[in-house]
Amino acid sequence: MRQHLPQRRPGPGVPRPGSAPDLRVLFLGSSLTYNNEMPLLVQAFARAVGKNVDVVTVAKGGFSFEDHCKKGAALSTLRKGPWDFVVMQQGPSTLTASRRNMREWARRLADPIKEAGARPALYMVWPGEDRLAYFDEVRISYQLTAEDIGGMLIPAGEAWRAAWRRDPNVPLYRRDREHPSGTGSFLVALSIFGMLLSRSPVGLPAKVQLSSGSFAQATPELAKLLQESAAEANDTYGRR
Repeated sequence: MRQHLPQRRPGPGVPRPGSAPDLRVLFLGSSLTYNNEMPLLVQAFARAVGKNVDVVTVAKGGFSFEDHCKKGAALSTLRKGPWDFVVMQQGPSTLTASRRNMREWARRLADPIKEAGARPALYMVWPGEDRLAYFDEVRISYQLTAEDIGGMLIPAGEAWRAAWRRDPNVPLYRRDREHPSGTGSFLVALSIFGMLLSRSPVGLPAKVQLSSGSFAQATPELAKLLQESAAEANDTYGRR
């Protein structure tokens, strides 16, 4: 899905480098955030519609909200705001104890997020491929957490389900049956783009260049399916 090619000059309608950002977005998460350069893909989709979105990512494999509160660069990076949104993600958090932990530490993060001028945005993930029956529980954990802190809910995991309803063979998992494939991250980024920019992802390009110099792409047919799936999930489950 992704190949590395030389950097090209921005096309028409793309924000000029150095122009003031329309949004500043901080991503706090784990490998489900940083895999496949997903935050840069959100940025690239925004650029495709003429929006300049600054993204910064603080993410480490296996990190929870508690980990971000106790160690790492999350709090110091928040203080470098202002930010418009902080996109927050941890694991599926379906067990009672893990859901309680998620809600408690999201509340502790909410104050420094709001002090930085930002709105928290909960990026809903998905269960492992061997636990697909727990999708509803994942959504409920993220819904409750978003409600606790007055945050946005980005239903990326539900966008995965919407894609599978259209085509059960869409390859959203990597071989480890937990992390997103390139296609899975493409779909996540469409959902996040739609929620942060309050617009439908339908009609976005099937191929975009990331600021790292790489490209993310899908066939036109698959891109349309993914865009429609993200739009459906955002309309049905998104909390603005």
